[in-house]
Amino acid sequence: MSEVILRSVSLSYPLADGETLPALDGICMDIQSGAVAALLGPSGCGKTSLIHIIAGLQRQSSGEVTIDGQAVKGVRKQTAVIFQDYGLLPWKTVFANAELPLRLAHIPKKERTDRVRRLLEEFQLGRFCEQYPSQLSGGMKQRLAIARALMSEPDLLLMDEPFSSLDALSREEAQRFLLSIRQTIRQKPTREKRRFTIIMVTHSIEEAVYLADTVFVIKGKNPGAMSARIDYEKGMDVDFRKTAAFYEQCGIVRDMLEQ
Repeated sequence: MSEVILRSVSLSYPLADGETLPALDGICMDIQSGAVAALLGPSGCGKTSLIHIIAGLQRQSSGEVTIDGQAVKGVRKQTAVIFQDYGLLPWKTVFANAELPLRLAHIPKKERTDRVRRLLEEFQLGRFCEQYPSQLSGGMKQRLAIARALMSEPDLLLMDEPFSSLDALSREEAQRFLLSIRQTIRQKPTREKRRFTIIMVTHSIEEAVYLADTVFVIKGKNPGAMSARIDYEKGMDVDFRKTAAFYEQCGIVRDMLEQ
């Protein structure tokens, strides 16, 4: 697991005329190990840029980002990222897509095969090993993207709008699936099922409230700035969406975004 801390993180992009375009201003965050944090805000407020900075794919203009007390100065092996388009290779089978992180890590073939088959079975994809991404439903593609991300046993999982391309029912199913993974990991940790921290970007108030232990509300544009932090103690109840407390919390967050 990883504790992620951001202190006064700002980001500006250089423009052709020599000026700069501010994207983020003084972002401070503290995310505990094993937590799920949601970055919630309108388009253009800098949420994806924050994910890139935490992943080590982009350097902030000022401020500091640390993971487990170590400054982020590039890509970490223990950080996995799932982008909006899933990043699946269309010319590779389900098995080959899932296996890719282990091949890059030069894991022996027998161990690769055992680990991939075990995780694909757990993710209800075992029967589709020889299929290609184009033959999968949106929800199955999402499960494959998560399986591939977890194959390298990360301690930090970053997700950029992970369910945005799914229809409403598939999106809710994918959200419940993510909660079930966390619950299984906490109850029965194994080599492939270790606890990890999740930071996800979303535009959906309902998704943020349903999935996250902590919601960070980011407002503004050029630059985006931290507006509020909301911590929840709701546990991992997959039926939380049906409760009055869920709708009450969604209303509170919506008011914060509209202020």
